[in-house]
Amino acid sequence: MNFSRNGREKPRILLVEDNPGDIRLTQEALKESHTDVHLDVVTDGEQAVDFLYRRGKFADAQRPSLILLDLNLPKKNGIEVLKEIKVDASLKKIPVIVLTTSDADHDINKAYSLHANCYILKPVDFDDFAKVIRLVESFWFNTAKLTSE
Repeated sequence: MNFSRNGREKPRILLVEDNPGDIRLTQEALKESHTDVHLDVVTDGEQAVDFLYRRGKFADAQRPSLILLDLNLPKKNGIEVLKEIKVDASLKKIPVIVLTTSDADHDINKAYSLHANCYILKPVDFDDFAKVIRLVESFWFNTAKLTSE
């Protein structure tokens, strides 16, 4: 187990993102933050589902505390992944933050209808992107109380 300085288990974020630049930005933003988190990264929707169900190369994966989910993914899009997460009793309590470039009303409406916990447009500027990641991290790990199930 990974433990933070206060002895509690270190929060885990599963980043579902296919863009290497956005992965790097997220990693950098988390490094600059004050919360000690573990980041797991998968690069397509099928890997996300395999990770969450601990299948194949993800057999030893640990349950994430939070999922950052892009919508525009190869193999299985983010809406399909979100749907699978939110209909499964063992996964649906994990907060899913949609972090995407799509500001299309149908994507926003579909994500919320499938019980996304939040929908955030990705800023293109690194400082703005880092600020968003820090705000998400601060709210979900320092303000909100998450389930351990």
